[in-house]
Amino acid sequence: MPQQSRLQPLRALQKKFQLTSFQIILLGFAGVIVLGALLLMLPAASRERVVTPFSDALFTSTSATCVTGLVVHDTQTYWSLFGQVVILGLIQIGGLGVVTTAVAFALFSGRRISLMQRNVMQESISVGRVGGMVRLTYFILRVTFAVEAVGALILFPVFCRDFGPAKGLWYSIFTSISAFCNAGFDLMGSRAQYSSVTSYVSNPVVNITLMCLITFGGIGFIVWEDIAHNRLHFRRYRLQTKVVLITSLLLDIVPAVLFYFFEYGDLSGGTRVLASLFQSVTCRTAGFNTTDLSKFSDAGRMLMICLMLIGGSPGSTAGGLKTTTAALLAASCIAVFKNRAHTNMFHRRIDEMTVRQAAAILNMYLFLAVGGAMAVSRLESVPFVTALFETGSAVGTVGLSLGLTPHVCQITRCILILLMYFGRVGGLTVIYAAFGKQKELFLYPKENMTVG
Repeated sequence: MPQQSRLQPLRALQKKFQLTSFQIILLGFAGVIVLGALLLMLPAASRERVVTPFSDALFTSTSATCVTGLVVHDTQTYWSLFGQVVILGLIQIGGLGVVTTAVAFALFSGRRISLMQRNVMQESISVGRVGGMVRLTYFILRVTFAVEAVGALILFPVFCRDFGPAKGLWYSIFTSISAFCNAGFDLMGSRAQYSSVTSYVSNPVVNITLMCLITFGGIGFIVWEDIAHNRLHFRRYRLQTKVVLITSLLLDIVPAVLFYFFEYGDLSGGTRVLASLFQSVTCRTAGFNTTDLSKFSDAGRMLMICLMLIGGSPGSTAGGLKTTTAALLAASCIAVFKNRAHTNMFHRRIDEMTVRQAAAILNMYLFLAVGGAMAVSRLESVPFVTALFETGSAVGTVGLSLGLTPHVCQITRCILILLMYFGRVGGLTVIYAAFGKQKELFLYPKENMTVG
């Protein structure tokens, strides 16, 4: 008994400082970002063999780990091969997820996965169950490396023709991984700095391959697992899979039609179709561009901002508030308009707490994007829509830019770094890491109020 009484304060202290799954995810991403920044500061990481300023290295590391693609230095002309390898490693870790990468290393080293690690991974990739984490990890790794390898093989003949065998192979691997992870980093600066893939606007092989890689990475590993299990039997899919597939299809086709008729009048034929489709797909967190974004109208830019904020799907390599969140909010609005008591999707009733979470995530992303844009617009003396494009790209982890990011001040860089970080780890992760999942111990008296 005396020994137990002496251990009680120690156990209480240990319980008090025990990290939650959400806090582990936040700290994991932060740790990888800092480590990446330190590696990028090394003279070997730059072509000029100079020490890169910490702010530049931190911004690049954050953008790579958060699979965004916003850059302050052109990836090809500033960073050496070592620096590019570091950036690619950060992209791969960020795309898979820090927790998934850590679990994969543990599995390959022969260690057992604890229940705590399974819980953290469950929250990291938005899975509704704890069981089957080991099998799911192997599935994620197989899908990731297989798709990236196929993408690199398809791109290789084009890049080999344009850059030679050695560079062509490296460019193919880098671009394939960057596209699947929805990162938007590219090595096309040898042609023109910050040009992305604009020189391939009419090349169907590059356009279609990148669109497929972006889509495969942005749909989510849970959706791919469901498809692998149930094949093409749509009715057997889980609700999330149905919502993701239908919403993603609509978000790819509808904006593409709008871009085709209202933004690409200077293009013709197949090039116009490819550019419209590519722009619609890449806006949702990929960050590549085949045309000059500065030529878009304000209406076109606002459409791109909306797509960037929506982003990809839960448990994917993409960021944003997620397709399921947007679909659920739309279904909730329809339920209100039809005076229904519950939100229904595909003949299933959605829990009210889930609807409230979706509304909270939307408000959080709008607050971050608009609030950040107000600050950036004031600091950089640029139009609000231009600033909102950069902040929307950052918080949606997209990487598209109107050319503002490489020239901003240090305060604006800090704002964009925070937006990229919060956008990648996810809205609910940030909220629960800060406030925790607190249980409601009592109910207040009920009273109604008028809205609308």
